[in-house]
Amino acid sequence: MAATADPVVSVDEKVAKLQADVAKLDQISENEKAGFISLVSRYLSGEADQIEWSKIQTPTDEVVVPYDTLTTPPEDLDETKKLLDKLVVLKLNGGLGTTMGCTGPKSVIEVRNGFTFLDLIVIQIESLNKKYGCSVPLLLMNSFNTHDDTQKIVEKYSNSNIEIHTFNQSQYPRIVTEDFSPLPSKGKAGKDGWYPPGHGDVFPSLNNSGKLDLLLAQGKEYVFVANSDNLGAIVDIKILNHLINNQNEYCMEVTPKTLADVKGGTLISYEGRVQLLEIAQVPDEHVNEFKSIEKFKIFNTNNLWVNLKAIKRLVEADALKMEIIPNPKEVDGVKVLQLETAAGAAIRFFDKAIGINVPRSRFLPVKATSDLLLVQSDLYTLVDGFVIRNPARTNPANPSIELGPEFKKVANFLARFKSIPSIVELDSLKVSGDVWFGSGITLKGKVTITAKSGVKLEIPDGAVLENKDVNGPEDL
Repeated sequence: MAATADPVVSVDEKVAKLQADVAKLDQISENEKAGFISLVSRYLSGEADQIEWSKIQTPTDEVVVPYDTLTTPPEDLDETKKLLDKLVVLKLNGGLGTTMGCTGPKSVIEVRNGFTFLDLIVIQIESLNKKYGCSVPLLLMNSFNTHDDTQKIVEKYSNSNIEIHTFNQSQYPRIVTEDFSPLPSKGKAGKDGWYPPGHGDVFPSLNNSGKLDLLLAQGKEYVFVANSDNLGAIVDIKILNHLINNQNEYCMEVTPKTLADVKGGTLISYEGRVQLLEIAQVPDEHVNEFKSIEKFKIFNTNNLWVNLKAIKRLVEADALKMEIIPNPKEVDGVKVLQLETAAGAAIRFFDKAIGINVPRSRFLPVKATSDLLLVQSDLYTLVDGFVIRNPARTNPANPSIELGPEFKKVANFLARFKSIPSIVELDSLKVSGDVWFGSGITLKGKVTITAKSGVKLEIPDGAVLENKDVNGPEDL
């Protein structure tokens, strides 16, 4: 034991010191300061309830409702209009396209036919409003990273028949791990000193921005929240109808797990309530069990439907105490901590909350260029802004695609394909090294293409590769 031990600082002292430091930061609002201090206090007091593994129960069909048991809503245009006039669509638009080598908001990456994620979202809601004569508004929750760019981008939709609102999620200071002080007070003036605290923040931010009161005043009842990069998250009248008829305050869309989704959060029944279980909450000795497709068969798509009055009630009562996700980072060699929450974890605070087990087609996220390859290929077509899967593919699962680091950035990915290959009959593709694709190529079965180090490998126009291992031009 060292002779000079640090004096033990109590939790209250730590919070009081942080509160004094944060009070001096004039870049953020009083609401943000209060929210931040409350989050830190919860984190430090360690009120994270440990999940008792033996109490976990598999949810019944009453709690996680199979999609095909939902009643089909009336075909009547007027009835449908009434339903849709109660709806608001909210896209989480806080993420940057950095992992895919793009600057600016991720939602402005071109997905297909020159349309961006945001274009497709606007076209979808436009066609809905036109078809039913309703007025479903679009809300974009930006972060301080995406706000300025998004404001400029939405101007191009000013002539559309759709009301677009933008608001910012909270901006919290990163915490210096060493002395638990806010990074911006250490002279970090720029964006690096701050972070957006995860999409669990959507509920207080919706309220703090004044948008929640505005929507309630317009007679809106439900918000459909989804990630802006999930092309499958389209308005579903069947789900909306079910929630309104059954007065469910919250609904999480889940879908059956495949081996690609083993890390995704799942829904459980726990002490009589439905709850999200994330891999981070699972004790080490149960992680393999959590990842098994047998016991935990579904995962969270992050398509969420939430009653607006319920959000108002719970935010005002400060009742949404979601599990805190600590996210350690390093900024210019300084170890910092970000505390975040997830919107899906709020499910246990709402009344009559349910999951709906939806078809996989409602989960089509684009996280990497390998996903871009899928949605730009003949596996999908584009109709009215909706990305529709090609019925010619009989396998319900998509091909698994692994592209090497040469394809990681969108610009490089696009340069390496003269045109996107036909992959309707592909099971898996693995590409490594300096590989370039000609036009009109067809890939079937299992295909592996490996360019040897320092060798440029070109796949010629019109090539058909079926169940092939290609290691050089001689294999073509």
